[in-house]
Amino acid sequence: MKAVMYGGGNIGRGFIGMLFSQSGYDVTFIDVADSVVEALNREKKYPVRYVSAQGKEDVVVGPVSAVHGKEREQVIEAIANADIMATAVGVRVLKLITPNLVEGIRRRIKTKGEPLNIIICENLIDADKMLAALIREQLTEEENQWFEKNIGLVEASIGRMVPVQTEEMKAGNPLRVCVERYGFLPVDKDAFKGEIPEIKNMVPHTPFDFYIERKLYVHNMGHAVCAYLGNYIGKEYIYQAMDDSDVQYLVENAMLESGRAIAKQYGASLDGIVLHTQDLLIRFANQALKDTCARVGGDPARKLSARDRLIGASALCVKEGIYPAYILLGAAGAAYQYLKENHEKQAIEQAARVLEEISELERTDDRMKGILTFYEMLLGGATLKELKYTAQTMEAERLVSII
Repeated sequence: MKAVMYGGGNIGRGFIGMLFSQSGYDVTFIDVADSVVEALNREKKYPVRYVSAQGKEDVVVGPVSAVHGKEREQVIEAIANADIMATAVGVRVLKLITPNLVEGIRRRIKTKGEPLNIIICENLIDADKMLAALIREQLTEEENQWFEKNIGLVEASIGRMVPVQTEEMKAGNPLRVCVERYGFLPVDKDAFKGEIPEIKNMVPHTPFDFYIERKLYVHNMGHAVCAYLGNYIGKEYIYQAMDDSDVQYLVENAMLESGRAIAKQYGASLDGIVLHTQDLLIRFANQALKDTCARVGGDPARKLSARDRLIGASALCVKEGIYPAYILLGAAGAAYQYLKENHEKQAIEQAARVLEEISELERTDDRMKGILTFYEMLLGGATLKELKYTAQTMEAERLVSII
């Protein structure tokens, strides 16, 4: 059995490719990093290291091979002959690999002719719809009919945390990936075409929107809030930020805001979401991962977009009658980080412009007002306790108005 992993980075090697291999597939990675491709083809295996407070353990993944993304003929052939496939390239790169996917599908129609399921491992709601639209516009009408019946674009919820790999983590092997032990892979059960393959730790669910939103609006959102607060108080690592009791309080309450909203939206168990939140807080504090606030808080423009982790979570809260005070604090931190990274003046008017243009918030939106309140406090050097008190006050005021 053949598996194709488009993307040989941290998630590709450190999670999905590993699960494919452990499920009995010969795994071919497609990547554009020369050193990764060359090393995989030379070694035919690579180590994944589990790291935690209890120590470390290496697991060897193999046999594997690799194809360079620029070797288009080899890429197309690999896709055409795959039994299962996944992508972990980053949302913005999907459009760049689409031509190769299209040609692989075309060749598959002519040769193998069997259904192919592509597990999409990107942090984006409706990533399947986005990729489907990119592919469809390059196919003929007849090819599109075959595509609809035979290509499953399967959304996945990527819960495993994999930090940027330092030289210390690689420990002499450039292919080594250090990861946390968490290794479940929830996927959209309804999206598969043909028989659902048996893949280790893959858990098909329906309806899947619950898991996608829980991942983005609880896990990713809480992680981002932790990163921006960590940056604010001068911490390099996520675990260092989580060592601060005020940061932990603010992060936990942000996650519980969106968790309550998700429970109401889907009629899910709030107890289950609370337990999931507690587990995440413990995982965020994993010192051995050495995940940095800079990495987790990177690309604040994407994290501030209308449907992403901060603004999207706040919108769901409002929809369900929950005022997202703690989430808005995280959004203020993201706006502050965005202006800093783009070397723009830190000012209320500039932050408001960012929220209008990137987050699509109107000036009259209560969320805009809340974010700017926190942003102004950040500019003034407010302490975490002052930020916490303001969030508590905002939340109490909304509760009083409801009562």
